[in-house]
Amino acid sequence: MEQNNQPGNDRATPADFARWFRSQLERRGYEMRHRGGGQSRFAADSGLSAGTISRILNKQGAQDIKVLEALANALDLPLAEVLLAAGVLSRSELAGVQNPAPRPDGPLTPEQAAEEMGIEDPDDVAVFVNTTEFLIRRRAKTRDGRAAEN
Repeated sequence: MEQNNQPGNDRATPADFARWFRSQLERRGYEMRHRGGGQSRFAADSGLSAGTISRILNKQGAQDIKVLEALANALDLPLAEVLLAAGVLSRSELAGVQNPAPRPDGPLTPEQAAEEMGIEDPDDVAVFVNTTEFLIRRRAKTRDGRAAEN
């Protein structure tokens, strides 16, 4: 996929997305020649409007997550691949999400996580912390049980 011309930016452009999308449709047997019917057929198959499909193919892009999710489902592709193709995520952003850098100060405590999530009410913080600690203990027991079986 081509990238936009801004140095250091690997985010796809609407034109990149249009080319990618057209090639995906053609690979799946949708006739994309003028009046070939592929655009309308894909719209019907995907549940998206013909106008939405037309806008994407006419290099106007798509940023609505519901549209992109419907495309991923209709094309039987991972949503991450469609988000990359649409320019919602860059490859470096996706890599950062898939392989986050370890925190320099170690993992978050449940209290820190509650604070970062904006949970401020003391009762809500207590519920969050207790639930998190319960899940951590349960996960450890599950791991220990699997280790004992092996």
